[in-house]
Amino acid sequence: MISRLFSAAALAAVVTASTGWSAALAADIKNVVIVHGAFADGSGWRKVSDILSSKGFNVTIVQQPLTSLKDDVAATRRVLALQDGPALLVGHSYGGMVISDAGNDKNVAGLVYVAAFQPEKGESLVSLAQSKPDPNMKPGFVKATSDGYFYLDPNAFSEAFAADLPQEDSSFIARSQVFASKASFTTKAGEPAWKTKPSWSVIATKDRSINPELERDMAKRAGSTVSELDASHAVYVSKAAEVADVILTAAEAVSK
Repeated sequence: MISRLFSAAALAAVVTASTGWSAALAADIKNVVIVHGAFADGSGWRKVSDILSSKGFNVTIVQQPLTSLKDDVAATRRVLALQDGPALLVGHSYGGMVISDAGNDKNVAGLVYVAAFQPEKGESLVSLAQSKPDPNMKPGFVKATSDGYFYLDPNAFSEAFAADLPQEDSSFIARSQVFASKASFTTKAGEPAWKTKPSWSVIATKDRSINPELERDMAKRAGSTVSELDASHAVYVSKAAEVADVILTAAEAVSK
């Protein structure tokens, strides 16, 4: 009897180790942590947050400093530590770099990439973007301050980031954008969480900040479950209900 119990325990340990899951993740997922991208803050996620909250989810949006990839991962882990139970981790654009690292946290059950970078170990945002540049991202759209922070030219913001939003909305996002440090964009990624945890990827087919073909390539490499939406880089605003549906589907899948 003891030997049979030992064998069962050993088998469970092997399965847990091989999948990267912990026993804590067996519960229903009710926590969603969202990491915004560069050139925008978390306020654009209000509609998605409201939809998820109405379904009973506890939604927290990380307002990371964009000072370095290390700092942004630390800010995300800080929020994850405050969750009561396992969480689904969502990232947009540069936020995909962040959740790929922070997603290794033991209480993260799955990852949702929304028009986001999904790096392999050793890749940076810059190296990924340069591997398959978006033909619509014209030279001069991204500018730099004298102290090494990047921002999107406000006059080009609508075209590059939010072409399917009303002009007054895209103009406001442009005026309230968060600048990103050079270190955030050039730091090489560590071992990504998508190798051991289930992931979903939303492809924005009219994205002019990240080449949609690059989004497809990264999602395929990661083995992500893919949804394609006819939207700009600001898909989480223009297609909030559809993005929320993907997050709900992912939460249901990791809760089984």
